[in-house]
Amino acid sequence: MIGDGIENSPLLTDLAFPYRLLGAGKESRECLFLLHGSGVDETTLVPLARRIAPTATLVAARGRIPQEDGFRWFERIDPTRFEQKSILAETAAFAAFTNEAAKRHGLNLDHATFLGYSNGANLVSSLMLLHPGIVRLAALLRPMPVLDHVPATDLAGIRTLIIAGAADETYGPFVPALVTLLSRHGAEVDARIIPSGHDIGDPDAAIVRQWLAGPIAIAQAD
Repeated sequence: MIGDGIENSPLLTDLAFPYRLLGAGKESRECLFLLHGSGVDETTLVPLARRIAPTATLVAARGRIPQEDGFRWFERIDPTRFEQKSILAETAAFAAFTNEAAKRHGLNLDHATFLGYSNGANLVSSLMLLHPGIVRLAALLRPMPVLDHVPATDLAGIRTLIIAGAADETYGPFVPALVTLLSRHGAEVDARIIPSGHDIGDPDAAIVRQWLAGPIAIAQAD
C-alpha cells in the first residue's frame, strides 16, 4: 500500500506525469485527481483535498513545464494567454496518464473528481473539452477558459463546480465566459463566487465538500 502521508508517499515517475498516490487501499471508492497551480508541485493541494474528502484516494500529479521553483501544466505567453500547441500536447498526455494510472491502481473514474487550481483547473477544463469521457466530476478553483478553438464536445451529464474569487483581478473577469462555454456544451455547472482573491483555502474546501455530498453521494450508494 502507498503511504497515506505525503512524507510516506514516493514520487512515482514511470508514467507520463510524476505523481504521488495517497490513501490507496482504503474501502472508499472515492478518488481525487489533484492538479496544482503554477510554480509549485503536486504536494500543495493535498491538505485541501484531505479537508474535502478525508478517506478518498488521492492522485497528486505534477505538471511537466518548469516554472520558477516549481511546475505548471502548459506554457503561457502572458498571465492570460497560453501556448495552444502546449495545451493540446500536455492535455493529450494527461488523458493517457489518467487512464493508465486508473488501470494500474484499480481506480474507477466514475467515482473520480478532478480537483484543479488555477493553471491546473485550466488543464482540467481542457481535458473535458478535448478528451470527453474521462472527467465526470470537476471542481475548478480560480479557472479561466484557455482554448482558442473548442471542438463540438458533448458534456451532458458532467457535473462541474467553479469557484471564483471576487477579488481575483487576473482570472475573475474571465470566469463568466468559462461558465457559458461549459454550459453551452451541456455540462451541469454550479458557479460560486467567494470573498477571496486568487488564493484558496477553507471556504473552497467547504464548498467542494458540500457539492460532492450532493447527487453523486446518492449515485454511489446505489
